[in-house]
Amino acid sequence: MHVAVTGGSGELGQALIPYLLGQGHSVVSLDRVLPANSSGTARGDVHWLAADTGNFGEVVAGLSGCEAVVHLAAHRSPWGHPDTVVYTENTASSYNVLSAAATLGINRVCLASSINAIGGAFSRAPRYNYFPLDEQHPTYAEDPYSLSKWVLEQQADAFARRFETMRIASLRFHWILPSRERALALTGAGNPAAARHLWAYTLTAEAARACWLAITADFAGHEAFYIVAPVTAVEEPSLTLAQRFYPQTPIRGDLPGNTGFFNCARARRLLGWQHPE
Repeated sequence: MHVAVTGGSGELGQALIPYLLGQGHSVVSLDRVLPANSSGTARGDVHWLAADTGNFGEVVAGLSGCEAVVHLAAHRSPWGHPDTVVYTENTASSYNVLSAAATLGINRVCLASSINAIGGAFSRAPRYNYFPLDEQHPTYAEDPYSLSKWVLEQQADAFARRFETMRIASLRFHWILPSRERALALTGAGNPAAARHLWAYTLTAEAARACWLAITADFAGHEAFYIVAPVTAVEEPSLTLAQRFYPQTPIRGDLPGNTGFFNCARARRLLGWQHPE
């Protein structure tokens, strides 16, 4: 399968492209900035293309001839740029990719969403209705980044309604890190910032594998999936953390040990994806 990857020069893109090659696919990488080794691989299975996903014509040209697309290109937080830039560029970029895919008849689409599509890490005060969180939880997004990820998912719903052959996965990644050791080193149970995003993380290799499964799995329409490690990055019991930081939030089921606060059962059921502990 010939796969387009937007944001291929980014951290996840650099992990995903070799993974796709290892699965026997060829890749075209679209990014504003080309990597230093953009002359291609020895096998010639990667084509590096300088393109702006904010430009619909460039997206159509880049996706032409592809059978699937993984859209990673985006601002990764509300910081570093004006709010209007983060929101406008992220939402326009995801819309352009979806529209180009529909125009070209590309039915397999994977979108990089975020746990923050419901609000959380960048909110003034995170609001969670229950734990563990599932994809039915309502959104309380309030910052431009989180709002752009929620809108990305609403756009995917709209395209799936209009183009019934499209199969779109919105992957709600968390803090993507190379190892659990790194997550443990950067996360503290008493850290207010860690409490906002529920002491969670996603391994880079597992995020890449989820992208591949998203464009190869058999499901219908548009689905959002939490793609998060099943355990927290702290040793303190999760139930203790919940009682200390979110005493008013109901617990649905159990949170034994350091079980994570995100329910990834849908990804396991529909994609065949499960993050190792």
